[in-house]
Amino acid sequence: MGKLTVLSGIRPTGYLHLGNYFGAVRSFVKMQNDYNCFFFIADIHSLTTHPTPEDLQSGVKQVLAEYLACGIDPEAATIFIQSDVPEVAELYTFLNMNAYLGELERTTSFKEKARKQPENVNAGLLTYPVLMAADIIIHKANFVPVGKDQEQNLEMARKFAKRFNRMYKKEVFPIPRPFTFDGGDMIKVPGLDGSGKMGKSEGNAINLYDTPKEIRKKVMRAVTDSGPTEMDQEKPEAIQNLFTLLKIVSTHDTVEHFDTLYNKCEIRYGDLKKQLAEDIIAYTSPIRGKIIDILEDEAYLAKVAKMGAEKARESASETLKEVKAVIGLKRLF
Repeated sequence: MGKLTVLSGIRPTGYLHLGNYFGAVRSFVKMQNDYNCFFFIADIHSLTTHPTPEDLQSGVKQVLAEYLACGIDPEAATIFIQSDVPEVAELYTFLNMNAYLGELERTTSFKEKARKQPENVNAGLLTYPVLMAADIIIHKANFVPVGKDQEQNLEMARKFAKRFNRMYKKEVFPIPRPFTFDGGDMIKVPGLDGSGKMGKSEGNAINLYDTPKEIRKKVMRAVTDSGPTEMDQEKPEAIQNLFTLLKIVSTHDTVEHFDTLYNKCEIRYGDLKKQLAEDIIAYTSPIRGKIIDILEDEAYLAKVAKMGAEKARESASETLKEVKAVIGLKRLF
C-alpha cells in the first residue's frame, strides 16, 4: 500500500507559538520520513475573517518560514500553500452540493464564529467544514492530526467522504482518521493567563518569533498569586502552569530548585519568572534565528512554495479527475 498519507494545515493568521511547536510541529518533523506527509498553509480558510492582502501575504510567508525553521523538510514532505492548488476549490464546490444546511448550522465552530463576529457571518464560515473536507480527501489522507477544537470538523470530513462514496457507489475516498501521536511526543503547553492552553486567539502565547524583550515582558506579566501559605501545599492552576513551562524549557535542577522553594514557602515569583523568561529565550533563539534567515531568502521561499505546489497538484489532480468521472462531468465534445 505504500506510506500512509497524513495531512495537516495551519491558517496564516499569526505566528507559530510554543503550543504549536510542542503540540504538533516537533512530531511532524519526526513523522515526515515515515509517512506521506502534506503540510499546508490555509490561506483560503483565512479569508473568512477578511484579512487585508498585505496581512495575508506576510502571514503566508511567515508560517512557511517557521515550518522550515522548525525542521520540516520540503524534500521529505509536501509543504504547500492552499491557494496554489485550485483543485481544492473545485472539489469544495462539488462537495457543497452534498452538504446540507442543517448539519452545517449545527457545527460548533460555525456557532462560535457567528457569535464572535456577528457582523461577518459569511457563507465561508458556514461551509468551513466542507473546505476542510476537500483539503483532506483530495489527497486521500488516511490520517489527520487534529486538536479537540477540530474533532467535529474531521468527523464532518469523514461524513462527506462516506456520503460521496455511497451516493456514487464507488470507494473513491478512504475514510480519514484522527492521528494519535505517541504518548511522549506531544506536550500540552499552558498559556500565561493562568488557565487553559496556549493559543493565538487567547492572547496568552509565546511566539517562536518573539524577541527576547517581548518574551521577558510577556512572562513577567504572567498570572500568579500571593504565594504559598503552607508547606508542600498543592499548586493552583496558574502557578502549576508556570512550573509546566519551566519543565519544558529548563534543566531538571532548575525545576527542582524552584519546586523546593515553593514547598518551603520561600519562593519569589519574580525570580522564577526571570529564570523562565531566560530559559525560553535560550530555547527559542536558535529557531528565531533560522526564521529570520529564511525570511530574508525570498528565492528559497519561492522555490519551496513552487515545489510544494507541484507535488500537491499532482496528487490533487489525480483525485479530481477520478471524482469528475464518477460524478459524470466528462467532456462530451
